[in-house]
Amino acid sequence: MDLHFGDSKPTDDERAAVDALLGPPESSWEGADRSDADLRWARGGREARDRRDLLLPGLHAINDRIGWLSEGALDYLCRRLTVPPSEAYGVATFYAMFSVKPRPATVLHVCTDLACAAAGASELCAGIEARLGLGSGVSVERSPCLGLCERAPAALAIKAGDPVRTAVSAPATVHDAVLAASAPDSAPEEPPAVMAVPQAGSDSLVLLRRVGVVDPSSLDDYRAHGGYTALRRAFELGPAGVIREVTDSGLVGRGGAAFPTGRKWQATASQPDHPHYVVCNADESEPGTFKDRVLMEGDPYALVEAMTIAAYATGAHQGYLYVRGEYPRALGRLEQALAQARARGLLGEDILGQGYAFDIEIRRGAGAYICGEETALFNSIEGYRGEPRSKPPFPVEKGLFGKPTVENNVETLVNVLPILTMGAPAYAAIGTDRSTGPKLFCVSGSVERPGIYELPFGATLGELLELAGVRERLRAVLLGGAAGGFVRPDELDIPLTFEGTREAGTTLGSGVVMAFDDTVPLPRLLLRIAEFFRDESCGQCVPCRVGTVRQEEALHRIVERTGAAAADDIALLREVGRAMRDASICGLGQTAWNAVESAIDRLGAYE
Repeated sequence: MDLHFGDSKPTDDERAAVDALLGPPESSWEGADRSDADLRWARGGREARDRRDLLLPGLHAINDRIGWLSEGALDYLCRRLTVPPSEAYGVATFYAMFSVKPRPATVLHVCTDLACAAAGASELCAGIEARLGLGSGVSVERSPCLGLCERAPAALAIKAGDPVRTAVSAPATVHDAVLAASAPDSAPEEPPAVMAVPQAGSDSLVLLRRVGVVDPSSLDDYRAHGGYTALRRAFELGPAGVIREVTDSGLVGRGGAAFPTGRKWQATASQPDHPHYVVCNADESEPGTFKDRVLMEGDPYALVEAMTIAAYATGAHQGYLYVRGEYPRALGRLEQALAQARARGLLGEDILGQGYAFDIEIRRGAGAYICGEETALFNSIEGYRGEPRSKPPFPVEKGLFGKPTVENNVETLVNVLPILTMGAPAYAAIGTDRSTGPKLFCVSGSVERPGIYELPFGATLGELLELAGVRERLRAVLLGGAAGGFVRPDELDIPLTFEGTREAGTTLGSGVVMAFDDTVPLPRLLLRIAEFFRDESCGQCVPCRVGTVRQEEALHRIVERTGAAAADDIALLREVGRAMRDASICGLGQTAWNAVESAIDRLGAYE
């Protein structure tokens, strides 16, 4: 592709897609027809440059309407935003859901990640491709995790147009997946979010108590079940009081890093530089993770309320909600929730008559696991490649747009509501001294009742698997997803706390629990993990860019030969793994070796 402004022209549809987002161009400098006035002075350049953060939404607008990003469309979008075409091309090619080469308007993403691979994703892909054949007008793409692990195997069909149409098939059969791709409007409706909550209706639930009980489209129903009680309590306490409650509760981040939430909020609130921002990381892309999806689909107003509280406590007036591109239903629910909240005075200039202004803008991801890292997410929102930044400075000092930013994931934010309604002491009494509160676990794989489970910290792995109905002949359990570690069937007494899993030599991560029986070929599973990290590495740092490739190559060789012949490759894996762990910029490279290492050392995967 030519990486400077060229002669390619956008089609009428491509121009309309961009103009629907940005409005009509004001001068020929940004894409309008040339006029005599434009030859005398340039207009709109500075304003356009200030809208660089609309690059990702602009790419989505074109991709949604056309199905791919042509040179003419990219060129037009770049003129509208005064972004160098080479940079826009770099951003467009960074994300898996975009294509800069022609493809059919309908794309069928078939998940081939861990839970779906164990459920027969390879056979599903082969059957779909055989059924559709050549010239079907459907592009079948093997996809990383779609966040539908409780219904594996899964497929997501996206049909470009105005409007774009989507359909999910899960658990997918060849017939249902082909129907979803061929006629998205005729595909069976997705089951409600409550179907992913086997404990639904239990009095013990805290975070999931409204899922399946409240109509997720109704603000009135949400308020009838205690909604916005926590925000009113926040206004009574004041910003410092809210931060004190969150700190005293012992809440730590639920995304895997387990950093104290109160300390993060306090550090952001105390920064003299303004404006401050609140960012919700809803880009859960860890294979095996789907808890945030269930919360967004089943209780979207809870997230809106929790973000408002976080903003009030930290002195922010603008929030960004970064949602996975593979979550169309969650996106629709959140858009409706935001619109209703604005209409009812729960977002906007004067929330609940308190004189406090705050609003939320949704940004869609486009298929990049690395954007789960907070600084990569900031770059993505700002219109750059989603590559991590070096720290320090930390986000609480210089985050989004270079300003103090508090970033939390969905589960962390939703925990703030019960902290304020029940009080910090009562919340801290749940769980253990060092891991307080309830925790959501994503259970999938070889279990009878996969789904989201809510348990207090301190419950054991065996108790969780008993609830989910673990099948006989259990071979291994993966904790923490692809970036986590395996444990043996005789280690089910591990307490599910951050400190308990750490003492056991593994990790809790974001709460992924994937069970595998002896029918799952472990070497192939490890190879899929290596392929995932190689594909998702942003390539910014050498240890990760090269190390993930070398890891995959070695595992390919080991799959073909085991025993003594594999000893050299295992030694190489250890050396590469240490280098990635010690020298990678971010957590992706630092954890890419964890699951493979644990499988070798704890499970004897290649003996």
